[in-house]
Amino acid sequence: MSTSPNTRVLTGITTTGTPHLGNYVGAIKPAIEASQDPNVQSFYFLADYHALIKCQDPKRVQQSRLEIAATWLALGLDTDNAIFYRQSDILEIPELAWMLSCVCSKGLMNRAHAYKASVAENEQAGNQDADKGITMGLFGYPVLMAADILMFNANRVPVGRDQIQHIEMARDIAGRFNHLYKGEYFTLPEAAVDEKVEVLGGLDGRKMSKSYNNTIPLFVPEKKLQKLVRKIKTNSLEPGEPKDPDSCTLYQIYSAFAGADDTAAMRERYAEGIGWGDAKNAVFEHLNAHLSEPRERYNALMEDPGHIETVLQQGAERAREEAAVTMDKLRSAIGLGRFV
Repeated sequence: MSTSPNTRVLTGITTTGTPHLGNYVGAIKPAIEASQDPNVQSFYFLADYHALIKCQDPKRVQQSRLEIAATWLALGLDTDNAIFYRQSDILEIPELAWMLSCVCSKGLMNRAHAYKASVAENEQAGNQDADKGITMGLFGYPVLMAADILMFNANRVPVGRDQIQHIEMARDIAGRFNHLYKGEYFTLPEAAVDEKVEVLGGLDGRKMSKSYNNTIPLFVPEKKLQKLVRKIKTNSLEPGEPKDPDSCTLYQIYSAFAGADDTAAMRERYAEGIGWGDAKNAVFEHLNAHLSEPRERYNALMEDPGHIETVLQQGAERAREEAAVTMDKLRSAIGLGRFV
């Protein structure tokens, strides 16, 4: 999809874990590149309200917010161009979520994938109450996500294929609001799915995910990074036996960080029968070289949370300037405007 100077792109990062290599390749790297595009107005936010749906550990949420903010800044997020903020600093967002929930049908929420999956789990477990353990936060998650997007009239929302439904729901809710209140209050957002973005494998060969406990955190110390790379699952082929790079997690991780020439050279080494120990050493050395400078910046930022707070507050101020104008219009539209 082409961009224009008016294109708005919005991305949220849920604050429930430590950023890992898969997050970097799949979301952080392309988003940071977009933040440096003068033709795009980017909005990046720490989705800490969303985090509360799955995590009721305050220390974990707080630590994750700090780690994720430090990660994005260490990797070069352009906060002069992009607007970088915490969701919970924009008080207008939960207000908008309530407005949207009042025009959103329950039937639409019944069809949300996460809710249906939770109901299915209860049914499989033989629970008489199909909604056992399901919170209103989980049920209404798509409405809050719609508020995040519609508050800033984002044109594009980069998501994985599993999130496309939520963007479609945001479009439905926006269209319903526009229809009921007879105006073009909201832009209808579009999901931006980059088919070229890789999904990295983890230590056990499955998709790298904190849910599987198989991740390689982005900024672990050098020795820890080496130990984790050595844990990556491989097959039993001996040195000298040709190996298939396309089915190998080690090669996938290497190629996600290497340039075209280095990747081609590694593919040749696989054909020649590189030993797994040598392959793991090559992956570690390349990753460490790529991440050493950002790691230093990250560690410095983690030691200076006051600086991170200043950056987030500056972003929140910019975001709230827009949100306040939007909410004034919406309050008037629905009959909650001031008398004078």
